[in-house]
Amino acid sequence: MAGETLPGTTANDDADGSDRVVFHVDMDCFYASCERLRRPELAGEPLVVGMGYEAGETIGAVATASYEARAFGVESAMPISEALELLPRRTNADPTDPDAPDPTETGRYLPVDLDFYKDVASDVKAVLRDAADVLREVSIDEAYLDVTDRTAWDVVGEEADPPPSAAAGPAEARTLAEGYARYVKERIEREAGVPASVGVAPNMSTAKVASDADKPDGLVVVPPGAVESFLAPLPTAEIHGVGPVTERTLAELGIETAGDLAAADPDRLGDELGDRGVELFRRARGDDEREVTPTGLPKSLSRESSLPATGDDETKRETVAALAADVARRARERGCLYRTIGIKAVEPPFEVNTRARSLSGPVDDPDLVESVALDLLAEFAGDRVRKLGVRVSNLDFAETDQATLTGFDPADTDGVERDRGSRSRSIAPDDGGGHRDGGKLTDWVGEEPTHGSAESGGEGDEGAESGGEGDEGDDETGGGTPDRRSRRPGGGQASLGDWS
Repeated sequence: MAGETLPGTTANDDADGSDRVVFHVDMDCFYASCERLRRPELAGEPLVVGMGYEAGETIGAVATASYEARAFGVESAMPISEALELLPRRTNADPTDPDAPDPTETGRYLPVDLDFYKDVASDVKAVLRDAADVLREVSIDEAYLDVTDRTAWDVVGEEADPPPSAAAGPAEARTLAEGYARYVKERIEREAGVPASVGVAPNMSTAKVASDADKPDGLVVVPPGAVESFLAPLPTAEIHGVGPVTERTLAELGIETAGDLAAADPDRLGDELGDRGVELFRRARGDDEREVTPTGLPKSLSRESSLPATGDDETKRETVAALAADVARRARERGCLYRTIGIKAVEPPFEVNTRARSLSGPVDDPDLVESVALDLLAEFAGDRVRKLGVRVSNLDFAETDQATLTGFDPADTDGVERDRGSRSRSIAPDDGGGHRDGGKLTDWVGEEPTHGSAESGGEGDEGAESGGEGDEGDDETGGGTPDRRSRRPGGGQASLGDWS
């Protein structure tokens, strides 16, 4: 479609004539959505998930608040004590007490359960990895996908009478990109059980803005030729990289909207804001040439499979053997060795168990992956499971000689710490000097390193993505803390580091 524009759009040769298709996937109130997944009765209820919070207490901070809770003024990073003033606990609503709060103005408060959220996130990540050849994970609830090789901006149907777009945003005609985005959204909800908002655009910064534009459970499509007109009426705070300090500076310059920013003198912006000013000028015009790139080499490779809850040992062994073969194949394709082999078994309803064994050195041995995984699985003989996974970790991408495994006995359990219902720590064999050369499986689902980031529930800017991405960094938030989340004091937001 080079050189063409979609029906209902106007050409813009200056900025957004790209054929690239970028998705920004942002999970809606992710922690709250996870809690509703296992407790469906919470649907529609004002729900607050607190970090450092215990049931019935007043200490801690809001990690995320559902949209129903936000209607009462509850915000991420707010102290729990302050949130309780705005939204009392439902348990305190006694209909026989005239001084008790109105039940319709109360909410549910739950403590953070990071292990469970990571388990749900792994299901989301599996969909995203399958849907895109290039994936950049920002945090547990946010990722960019370059799907240019999977879809296109071509209009569906006859050019003379194209079907109207069913998505929010400026797109007037339905495109292949819109259909693929809807497919990804529906897969996330079907396979992970949680809603997501997706922004579709020719570049990263516009896709980010688009995913925020129709929350929750939204889909906004901004085709080439419509980027600048889509951005123009938005307040400057909506432009990716504009934090509260920059927003105030721009306001002092008479710049209130993205359109004002796009029409401003870039030299003046450079004088006031340095290189960031020029970069923001370009983004307001829809000009963002950054490529979606992975966040780094993986720390582990894993594959999981959901199945109807079953205690049949042969079914479980067949599943684990297939997963082990796939993980070993992926490791070989990426040219990496591994030092630790582990499994995950999720028992109904959501009890996550992991087991791992560390080897004496890095190997590339598919048969060993299967053997160790099946040996670890033996502990769950007869137990009903709803999901199984196999993982290799402590990866080594350097060219190196593999360790010899003389004397390694797959039946030896000295290298495994048994810890049902919690993350396991794998312990390497002692080297004879009292030292153990092993890694710990504290993050089963974490594969790509990212900066620590709070769960945003769809309201955070990309402060976790520091370093060349236009986020505010120290100038705005003290080290890249997510922008809008940091507009109020208080910390204690959840930090998961790796998202999967």
